[in-house]
Amino acid sequence: MVQSASSPDEVPWKRAWELENFAHIFRLIRPPDAETILGDIEIYGDTVFLNRVAGGDHIVYVNFAERYDLDRRIQVAEAQGDLAVARELAENRRRIGILVADVSGHSITDAMVAAMLHQAFLTGVLYELDRFGEVTTRLFENLNSRFYKSLSIEKFITLVYGEISAEGTFRFLSAGSPPPLIFSADYDRFVTISRERLVGMYPLGMFPSRDDVDATRNLGALSYRASYTVNEVNLLGQGDILLLLTDGLDDHLVRDTDPFVPDRLEDVLRATKERPAREIFAAIRDDALAAGPLQDDMSLVVIKRRPHQEGSS
Repeated sequence: MVQSASSPDEVPWKRAWELENFAHIFRLIRPPDAETILGDIEIYGDTVFLNRVAGGDHIVYVNFAERYDLDRRIQVAEAQGDLAVARELAENRRRIGILVADVSGHSITDAMVAAMLHQAFLTGVLYELDRFGEVTTRLFENLNSRFYKSLSIEKFITLVYGEISAEGTFRFLSAGSPPPLIFSADYDRFVTISRERLVGMYPLGMFPSRDDVDATRNLGALSYRASYTVNEVNLLGQGDILLLLTDGLDDHLVRDTDPFVPDRLEDVLRATKERPAREIFAAIRDDALAAGPLQDDMSLVVIKRRPHQEGSS
């Protein structure tokens, strides 16, 4: 007799194989296990998943100079008379984009949504470079519309996307994500970022976009009040550290009672501020795990401006 596809002998094996296959694919879109360097700026980040395999947190680096043929793109733009696009493309040589996203939930199915965001975001970046020469807020308006239409009301995506320049300026937008943190090497503590530089919007997929041209057909009358705002902080003096994090770290507790952020996190940074970004990340991760069990996926990106060495140019 032919066994059905749902027989007890076959289903566990098939499920295990499919899980491993998905985990393999998900690993391919994870950030590289190496520091990204832009002049004297180091960038390193990673995620610790609650289930140790995959989850809703996700990090994407957009190293424009390495990922795209900017010289060729500039030639094409100039040949087409798009001189403004060509100028913006040239600026991308000196900046790197970082996306830190958190799908509500931390299951394998949430990792699928994160993978959807990964592909949609990078495809959108291509169109943005072709049209504008840079990533604009329009990309995130379109992503919000797409995920509002495809996710259930229980699902949404918090994120921060920012671009760090070789000069140390960080321009970013936030959609429900914890705000960036800046640790000053001179003051040996976190410094306050003014509220005017921390303007955020709702998470992706929670409400329809106001500027969606298809709103009357697809979304009905509901719409939120504003578009995504680009914030700018002129930061990263010599030795300064910028942190981007998800709420798995922002809400983490020490011994189930005391917040890990900001005080204990600040202590770790004081002890490790002289180290490279990768080692600072490892110290924060290890101390957070020692402080108490995770309740959610935990992502962190460390951006550090290396101090100039005496005698260097």
